[in-house]
Amino acid sequence: MLRSGNDAAVALAEYVGGSVQGFADLMNKKAEELGLSNTHFVTPHGLDDSNHYTTALELAKLTDYAMQNEKFAKIVGTKSTTININGYPRQINNTNELLGVLNGVVGVKTGFTNNAGRCLVTEVKKDGMDIITVVLGADTKKDRTKDSVKLIKYTYSNYKMYNVREKIEEQFNNWRDINTDRIQIIKGKGDTMNLKLGDISVYLLPLQDTKIDTLECEFNTITVVEAPVEEKTKIGTMVVKLDGKIIDTIDIINTNKIEKKTWLDYLKTLVKKIYLCLN
Repeated sequence: MLRSGNDAAVALAEYVGGSVQGFADLMNKKAEELGLSNTHFVTPHGLDDSNHYTTALELAKLTDYAMQNEKFAKIVGTKSTTININGYPRQINNTNELLGVLNGVVGVKTGFTNNAGRCLVTEVKKDGMDIITVVLGADTKKDRTKDSVKLIKYTYSNYKMYNVREKIEEQFNNWRDINTDRIQIIKGKGDTMNLKLGDISVYLLPLQDTKIDTLECEFNTITVVEAPVEEKTKIGTMVVKLDGKIIDTIDIINTNKIEKKTWLDYLKTLVKKIYLCLN
C-alpha cells in the first residue's frame, strides 16, 4: 500500500483468494454488497484492463467503507516505515504527496496507469468534518495534487456541519402541539395520545449555509383511531426533505396505552350527564 507494490498485491491476492481470479471474485462480491453497480474488478493492482473499472463516486464510497477498518486506516495514514529484507533494513515511503503536508489528511491512495492517468483519493478530517476527494485522469503528479488541494479547500470554505436532528425535532414538536388534539379517539377511556418520533437516522450533515433553510418536513398521520390503542403504535410518518429530496422517513409513535371503554364507563358518563342536567 505504501509503495504501490503490484507484485505484493498479486502475492496477497493468491494467498487470500487462491488465485488472482479467485481474489477478483471476492472483490466483485464485496462491490455488489456495497452497491457499487459501476465497479468491476479483474486484478488486485488495477493495471489497465477493459473489464476493470470504477467511477470517482464509487471510489469514494469504497474508501469510506475501507477506512472503517483500523488496520487499513493505519497503513494508508503511515508516512514511512522500515522493513527488513534478509536481515537488512529498508525504508519505504508512502506515495501520497499530501500525507503529512496538508493539515487533516489521513490517507488514502495514489494511482497511475496509462489509461487512468495520475489519480489520488484523499481523506481529510478537520473542523468536525470528514471528507473524501477523488481526482482521476490528471496529467502529472503536480496536477493531481493541485486539484486535490483545490477540492479540499473549496469544501471546507463552503460547507460546515449542521445538526439537522435539532431542526427535525423542532418541526415535529411544533406540529405535535397543534395536531395532537385533532386525532380523534373513538371508544377510548382517554382522548389524547402521547406522540413522539421514532429513530432519526440523519444527525449531522455537511451543508452550504443556504441549504439548511430548504429543510422541510411533511406529516402523514391517521386522523381517527378506535380504542384500544397499544403503546408504541405507529400512527403515521414524518418525511424529511432537504432541497426537495427525501433524506429520512421517521415513524410517529403513540407512547401511552389507551384502553377501550366498557359498559360501566358509558354508564358512569350517562349518570354524570344526568346529574349535571338536574343541577
